[in-house]
Amino acid sequence: MNLNKLLLNIFSLNDENWLKHANPCSVWSRFATLPFVVLAVWSRVWIGWYCLIPVALLMIWIVINPTLFKKPKTYERWSSRSVLGERIYMKRKETPIPSKHKLPIFILNILQTISGLILVYGLWDLNVYLTLHGITSIYLSKMWFLDRMVWLYEDVMEEGK
Repeated sequence: MNLNKLLLNIFSLNDENWLKHANPCSVWSRFATLPFVVLAVWSRVWIGWYCLIPVALLMIWIVINPTLFKKPKTYERWSSRSVLGERIYMKRKETPIPSKHKLPIFILNILQTISGLILVYGLWDLNVYLTLHGITSIYLSKMWFLDRMVWLYEDVMEEGK
């Protein structure tokens, strides 16, 4: 099973749930979760292994979030189009995406991965600067990625007309 299928299965992202996840409340509430995850992991300093309780709750939130909201009334918002672009990207094996998007998306995925590794190391080492650098880099690369997903969505929709 490839990574895309694994993620789709974990997050229960069938066609119906993709449309629910396109609700801006879903997008932004999930997007805002990272600082809480960082705080929960960092809390091991204060509460030891009990930190796994908030970490587990936050992981559950991240997994179920895409299914909790209703479909938006419109898909015109930037956040909605970013999710619909992600949906197109995840189905790129079935329906190829325009080639101009492949390299930038690949680079942004690499940046997000490196940022995640920096964050994980910062949390492991309890290094405030690396942790903040990781969070900042993740958010910047994720926002850039989501913006690219909007662009992908708009290009694919324009081709379909």
